[in-house]
Amino acid sequence: MVLDDYRSTGDKYLMPWAERFKGVEPNTLTWIAFLFAVLAGVCLTLSDRFSYPAIIFEDKKIYFLLFMASTFIFTNGFFDAIDGKVARLTKKTSKRGDFLDHATDRYADIFILGGIMLSAYCNVLIGALAIIAVLLTSYMGTQAQAMGVGRDYSGILGRADRLVILSVAPLVQLGVNYFYNDGRLPFLFDLSILEIIMIWFIIAGNATAIHRGIKSWKELK
Repeated sequence: MVLDDYRSTGDKYLMPWAERFKGVEPNTLTWIAFLFAVLAGVCLTLSDRFSYPAIIFEDKKIYFLLFMASTFIFTNGFFDAIDGKVARLTKKTSKRGDFLDHATDRYADIFILGGIMLSAYCNVLIGALAIIAVLLTSYMGTQAQAMGVGRDYSGILGRADRLVILSVAPLVQLGVNYFYNDGRLPFLFDLSILEIIMIWFIIAGNATAIHRGIKSWKELK
């Protein structure tokens, strides 16, 4: 699944939204996207209804955090997708803006994946390995740009792919919680949905990083 291949299709739907936000500074939109990533990370960290029982609201408060995490991740992706488009529409593109966008994206990845890692739905080691794989994926893409061969979005796990998966995963986890008290699937080695996603990020992330590295190495000759 490589959503970057459908970037032109996505632009058709995002450009009308970018038009509506022309009055907002592009860097402000970048910071808004980052804020929603932080909120998503907090919700994911606190989403374990078994370790954090809500007395007043019973279980509904904690279940609600998984839903909110999904909403915040989607919103992060939305603002991250339109900040650059607004910059181009208003002719405010700059190297500083590009730098800020890439830097906040990496921190956003850490907050979101870190929230999963610190939740009760994920083994800490699996979470840490997933974060490393995702950061390596992004590093290989930006390093190619730094070396003059152009930004590399190729591979089976781009950032758009991750955000779509991460937007849906908390909702699926919520559904699993309804059927299994511990939120884990007994027929899949007692793994949670969020844990399965992180394992996929380890595999696909490293595969993408290696692919981008090899591609850049060939182009640099």
